[in-house]
Amino acid sequence: MSAVPATAITDPAWLRAQLGLAARRYGCAPAGVLGTIWWYSASSVLVAPTLEALASTGRALDPALSSVTLDVTDDGRLLGARSGRPFDGSQDKLGKALGETLESAIAGVEAVSGARSPALRAIATDSIANRLLFSGAPERAEPLIAAIGQRMPRPRYVLIGSNRVVRRASCCLIYQVGLPKCTSCPRQHPADRDRRLRTALG
Repeated sequence: MSAVPATAITDPAWLRAQLGLAARRYGCAPAGVLGTIWWYSASSVLVAPTLEALASTGRALDPALSSVTLDVTDDGRLLGARSGRPFDGSQDKLGKALGETLESAIAGVEAVSGARSPALRAIATDSIANRLLFSGAPERAEPLIAAIGQRMPRPRYVLIGSNRVVRRASCCLIYQVGLPKCTSCPRQHPADRDRRLRTALG
């Protein structure tokens, strides 16, 4: 495993190499599909240090690409991330900083893979909503994403039984490489999605 500065996401050569490794894992697929699948994982890892610190301490860590280090396996999987410094500023300033990070990363993925930025932004919204939900602070998602702006869709939560889950705005496209759709995939009948979620959540 290697420690890689998150600024690498804006390096076309590095990103092409990561998509090449994704192709080895998932098989031959259009570049836009591989880029979307890669970003689905990468966006969740990228925002984790900032949001987990915010949820647990009330004080975020700096989301700037220059502050974040990614833990990347030899086969290209992103296992984690960490930020090197605290973030000092209001929620609006945090939203602006996180928005700048996401837009830079999304622009890099779009340029290399051809995946479209609106879909990548929707994935980022769902990553933020999920990270805050897992960290016990889902109430922070809507105001933070509103502060980000940048044409981000609103986060949505619903109750499945007694469990709160993210009502996803995005699809990772994993089914286009021959794997089953995610349990929470929005590209299935709502009744089927709810049934699968109830089964998964017990």
